[in-house]
Amino acid sequence: MSVYKEQLQLQSHGKTPSYINITPQVKAAIEKSGIKEGICVVISPHTTCGVFFEEFVHDFTENGDEFLQADLNDVLEKIIPAHVSADQYRYPGPKHYEEVEKWPDAEAYLPGGDRMALFNGDAHLRATVIGSSQTFEVADGKLGVGTTGYVYFVDFDRTRPRTRKCKIVIIGE
Repeated sequence: MSVYKEQLQLQSHGKTPSYINITPQVKAAIEKSGIKEGICVVISPHTTCGVFFEEFVHDFTENGDEFLQADLNDVLEKIIPAHVSADQYRYPGPKHYEEVEKWPDAEAYLPGGDRMALFNGDAHLRATVIGSSQTFEVADGKLGVGTTGYVYFVDFDRTRPRTRKCKIVIIGE
């Protein structure tokens, strides 16, 4: 049995959820791995990001989101509204703020000491609902999905643009 690992560097834009089609990178990693039969796991190590599998949609909103992504945003907004005030969610609590203020890079998380920069409880909850990984079949050296099946990475955190990681692990023979 062989194991192949690869890490992607992705850029989120902030302001709205950032959806990134990573299907080409996943397919390329499977090809590079040389593994013909097995599984491919795509993982987000970030608590406000998710990985999901969906049909590619050919229609886009004016913001560049595929229609299914815009529909997902609408549904999630109904069950997990955007975090806009301190009393809306329990998170982040006073102890969390105290800990973040001690971090060596605290300014990146609390620019100018602005605690509103941590109003991303909705992003954490949305990522929990979507999930942080997906597992796929590798069959005959290819991603085992149908023609319209695509793999997406999403960063739900709207507080600022960020560089994100996405890990691909392929196991098999």
